Amino acid sequence: MITGKYPNLRLRRSRKYAWSRRLVQENSLSYSDLILPIFLIEGKNRKESIKSMPNVYRYSVDKLQSVVTKAIKKGIPMVALFPHTQTKKKDEYGTEALNPDNLVCRAIKFIKKKFKNKIGIMCDVALDPYTSHGHDGLLKKRKILNDETLEILTKQAVLQAKIGCDVIAPSDMMDGRIGKIRKALDKNDLKDVQILSYAVKFSSSFYGPFRDAVGSKKLLKGDKKTYQMDFRNSNESLREVSLDIKEGADMIMVKPGMPYLDIIKKVKDNFKIPVFAYQVSGEYSLIMNGINKKLIEKESIKESLISFKRAGASSIVTYFADQIDL
Repeated sequence: MITGKYPNLRLRRSRKYAWSRRLVQENSLSYSDLILPIFLIEGKNRKESIKSMPNVYRYSVDKLQSVVTKAIKKGIPMVALFPHTQTKKKDEYGTEALNPDNLVCRAIKFIKKKFKNKIGIMCDVALDPYTSHGHDGLLKKRKILNDETLEILTKQAVLQAKIGCDVIAPSDMMDGRIGKIRKALDKNDLKDVQILSYAVKFSSSFYGPFRDAVGSKKLLKGDKKTYQMDFRNSNESLREVSLDIKEGADMIMVKPGMPYLDIIKKVKDNFKIPVFAYQVSGEYSLIMNGINKKLIEKESIKESLISFKRAGASSIVTYFADQIDL
C-alpha cells in the first residue's frame, strides 16, 4: 500500500537517474538465467538456417564447439539438445530414440569430451522427433498409448543419462512418466541425474517453427490435445505439478512462456520448487519478425525475458540466449 500524498510522495524521484533506477529495480536478468536450445542435424561441417526462425540454425555435431564455447564464455549454464532426425530413420515406434549412436547421443559425447562439466546438458525425452506420425508417444488407431509409451521414454531417458546427459527433460506429457523414469535412473545408479519435468505443457499454436526445426511439422497427424493441456485451464496446472513433484521431479517447466505468465506465477506461489519457462519458437519468431521489420525495438527481447523473471521463473529456455548482450 502506498502511504503519503502528493507532493510529499513523488514516485518519479527514484526514476530520475539510471543509478537510482538500478537501486530500486525488483528484477534483473543475467546469462545465468538462460538456457540455450541447439538444433542438431546429420552430416559434417553443416550449419543450416531455419526459415521460420531467423538467426537460429541446425548444426552437425562437429560444428558444436563454437556454439558451446560462445555459451560458456557468456556464462550460460546449460544447453538443450533437439534433433532433426532424417525421415528414413523415423518409424511409428520412434525406434531411433533408443539408438545409442543417434544425433543427441553423439552430441552429448562430443560436448562432454570437449568441455567436461563446464556447461550442463539438457535432453528432451519425447518421441515426436523420431516418429513417422509426429506424436510424442505411440499411436494406435489415432489414440496415444500412454503406458506403452512410458516403456520407451524410460529407456530413452536412461540411455541419455548413461551417455552423460545432466538433466533429463520429459516433454511428452504422458501420465506417470516422471515416477517411472526416476525409479529407472536410481536403479541404474544414476541418482544424481536431475529431472526437469515439462509438467505444464499446453496444446499451443505457438509450436509451429519448432516442429519445422525438428522436421515433425509436416508429419504430424491430427493434434496433441488428448495429452497436452487445454489452454483454457489454469487450476489443472497445479494438479500436474503436484503429481510430478511427488513422482520425483527436481524442477518444473511451463511451456509456452509469455501467454502463460499467470501459470508461472501460480505454480511458483503454490510450490517451493524451481520453475522454468520456455520462450517457445512462435514467441521468438514473432519478436524477431517485429524487430526485422522495425515495428518494435531490439530492447523488446530483454523486456520479454524480464517478464518471466517477474512472474517467478528461475530460468528461461530461449533462442535469444546467445544473441543478446547483458
